[in-house]
Amino acid sequence: MSELKDRLQSDLTTAMRGRDELTTATLRMVLAAVTTEEVAGSSARELTDDEVLKVLAREAKKRREAADAFSSAGRAELAERVAAEGGVLDRYLPRQLDDGGIAALVTEAIAETGATGMPQMGAVMKVAQAKAAGRADGKRLSAEVRRRLAG
Repeated sequence: MSELKDRLQSDLTTAMRGRDELTTATLRMVLAAVTTEEVAGSSARELTDDEVLKVLAREAKKRREAADAFSSAGRAELAERVAAEGGVLDRYLPRQLDDGGIAALVTEAIAETGATGMPQMGAVMKVAQAKAAGRADGKRLSAEVRRRLAG
């Protein structure tokens, strides 16, 4: 079992013992998503830490989008709940890069690929996403790559 999945299981047990309803519900949800990912496909397999991180990032993104949707629909109590779930998930995700970090990462990716314009955006994005490794949202990376290649 991956170390991250072990940590999630252990933290779930701790949250259950401490009667922390929010953390318990959130960790159960993410562990269910991990299990679903493990049994998806033609054969069951054990996820690596990187794959578990991707599941966590996907679930955290869902929570951010749901919180935005609830708040724009005037459902503040649901938006707060979903945002709190996202906060629980953020404890397990790597620290996100700031704008300067993203700019430096994109500069490296452009230098590596030798890109000169928008037609090479896909190649730059591939390298940039690999370098970011879950530390930056794809939208932010894409916007910076587009800004650099267009200008």
